[in-house]
Amino acid sequence: MNVAIGLAALTAISTSVGGFLAHRSRDRLHLVLGLAAGLLFGLVAFDLLPEVFTINKSTIGNVPTVSIAFVVGFFTLHFAEQLFASHEPSESDYGHEHNHAANIAGTIGGIAMGGHVFLDGVALGLAFQVSHALGIAVFIAILAHAFSDGLNTVSFLIKSGHWKKRALWLLGLDAVMRISGATLGTHIKISDPILGIYLAIFSGFVIYLATSHILPEAHSRHPSKLTMVATLVGVVFMWLVVGHIGIA
Repeated sequence: MNVAIGLAALTAISTSVGGFLAHRSRDRLHLVLGLAAGLLFGLVAFDLLPEVFTINKSTIGNVPTVSIAFVVGFFTLHFAEQLFASHEPSESDYGHEHNHAANIAGTIGGIAMGGHVFLDGVALGLAFQVSHALGIAVFIAILAHAFSDGLNTVSFLIKSGHWKKRALWLLGLDAVMRISGATLGTHIKISDPILGIYLAIFSGFVIYLATSHILPEAHSRHPSKLTMVATLVGVVFMWLVVGHIGIA
């Protein structure tokens, strides 16, 4: 089995672990989420962005093309969520209206989740085309992202009721879409400049997810200095991995 596809399959385990812990224990999950956000920040700052600036040196209006692609990635995910995603029903919703809103949120959320995890898989496959080192670094970040996906998805579904079957469906969707994306990313051949643009867009996705989903969720569970410390630990860990341990 191709390395990228095999690692994409492993991320499904991370998603399932996140979902399991969301159901079983919540006392320390804010620290794990803080750590995950730090890993994502570190990946983008120390590995992905330097790589994309190396493989695509073109400019648009005297601005690096990959910088524009990074911004496009960030705002594409932001606008997509604002326009198409449904917000989580509040604690004050009751009865049929609550269940209906939860069902809509769950369906749209499942589609959105499937889309962005597919792009995770594509990025993983493409990263291994650049180098084994970059592929491993991207895998570490996707592992952190997958964990937070499982945790947040199951946390929301527990609140909405009738969550078990839907949670299993979403966790299965996560696995299938990441593996499918990794398969596509492994087998398509694109030029280095185009690859740089895609990875820059992916970097924008990653930063958006870290700042708009993972960190707010971490601090909403337990606003604490320890959460900030966990985030810094994640950043430092990725710095060590990229710059000193030799993975990238």
